[in-house]
Amino acid sequence: MSAPAPEQPGSGHRLRLDVLTIFPEYLRPLDLSLLGKARRDGVLDVRVRDLRDHTHDRHRTVDDTPYGGGAGMVMKPEPWAEALDAVVAEQGVGADAVADAPGPG
Repeated sequence: MSAPAPEQPGSGHRLRLDVLTIFPEYLRPLDLSLLGKARRDGVLDVRVRDLRDHTHDRHRTVDDTPYGGGAGMVMKPEPWAEALDAVVAEQGVGADAVADAPGPG
């Protein structure tokens, strides 16, 4: 018995990617690449979301100083929680989800 044929463009099955970022304009050039072609062909659904849309202060703050002081900044959990809740609510029950975030190393 042979393996099933891979999905063909336009077959109704597409991959959805929700990208949360504080720099959504950095991802606009993706429309010029193979990802852009996949989006136009209906194979890929990329939704770039501005994390700052899920803040509630006039400065749209997404980061804070580290607890206990020290150099650098850390991301606030509240905008992330609100943004991820919005993505999950939009996808609906039973949707597969994978979360990935950059980290050290």
